[in-house]
Amino acid sequence: MGNQVEKLTHLNYVEVPTSDPNGFDPDEEGPRIGVSYIFSNDADDDEDDHSDAFPTENHQVKHEEKPFDPKDELECCVYFREECVFERSTGTATHTAESLLNNCKPGDLLEFVATGQYPHWAVYVGDFQVVHLHRAEIKNSFLTDVSQGKKGRIVNTLYRYRALQPEVIVRNAVDHVGSRDRELYWRNSECFAAWCRFGKREFKIGGEIRIGKQPYRLKLHFSDKKTHVLEFQSLEDVIMERRRNDQIGKDAVTQELASHLNAPQEYKDHAFST
Repeated sequence: MGNQVEKLTHLNYVEVPTSDPNGFDPDEEGPRIGVSYIFSNDADDDEDDHSDAFPTENHQVKHEEKPFDPKDELECCVYFREECVFERSTGTATHTAESLLNNCKPGDLLEFVATGQYPHWAVYVGDFQVVHLHRAEIKNSFLTDVSQGKKGRIVNTLYRYRALQPEVIVRNAVDHVGSRDRELYWRNSECFAAWCRFGKREFKIGGEIRIGKQPYRLKLHFSDKKTHVLEFQSLEDVIMERRRNDQIGKDAVTQELASHLNAPQEYKDHAFST
């Protein structure tokens, strides 16, 4: 059993069992939802080695060849039972670090993005500085140093939870500066930054008991008529998978799901309809 569980934690879309691709089972009256597992070990060290690390000159050249385009992002929603707790629309504009500095207020959540990389989240604490989880350590850095040429945006409204007071958000972030390795309770930069702003234990490692039916649903919007839904047992798992999708891009996610369906192309074109 242990080996089977270990295998399930390293699946990708091609290996994931799912229901009828149109969301319906011929033996049932209502829609069924595909089941997803943890697709990667989304630990902060693993993430940062490929994405959150300050980019080298070679990486910067690559970004210039293919600039980040918000329209390439995969629109999605996250539901806890019937309540929508997260929603991202496509086309949200990004800005230079200098522009962000002119608009940031203490307690704001910032997201820095680049093509082919995991998004990097940080909490703005004032005086041109942010606190962020980077390579298994929580650091206080200048915003421009963290951006390293990446564009960013304020993402206070992606999560629909009630935010704490700005001074509490800043204190949550600053109080953990210097924490590292086994002192950390967050798997990646987004989980840490979101916890600082909303204070919910669901963002922490092991913050929810993983028993019973999966209460979280990640709904991926490929177009107005094409969607796909995955189920998860914890918000932490949802975040890990959503960030992986952001890193590989909308086209790659679409190809993975189409390949998993293993159907003729004309059928794949309608595979995600719900």
